[in-house]
Amino acid sequence: MIQQSVKLQTKVGLYPPYISQLVQEASRFHSDIFMTHNGRRVNVKSIMGVLSLAVSKDAELTFEASGDDEEEALYQMIRTVESFQ
Repeated sequence: MIQQSVKLQTKVGLYPPYISQLVQEASRFHSDIFMTHNGRRVNVKSIMGVLSLAVSKDAELTFEASGDDEEEALYQMIRTVESFQ
């Protein structure tokens, strides 16, 4: 298992189009991928789980991945979040 944190740099937080993109990216990987925000941990492959976090702007998100492609999965999650504007 590996993990990394990233700060969300959007003006509106993590809203549905961003969540959809993040879930689609996570679903490409075999690894289990989780995101933690304000002490709550959800599976990134679950759109309802990610929506339930209600992530606001400037939030600190921690991603963790565990599995055979964990490094690539974690890299892609961070890269995807950093691409949001």
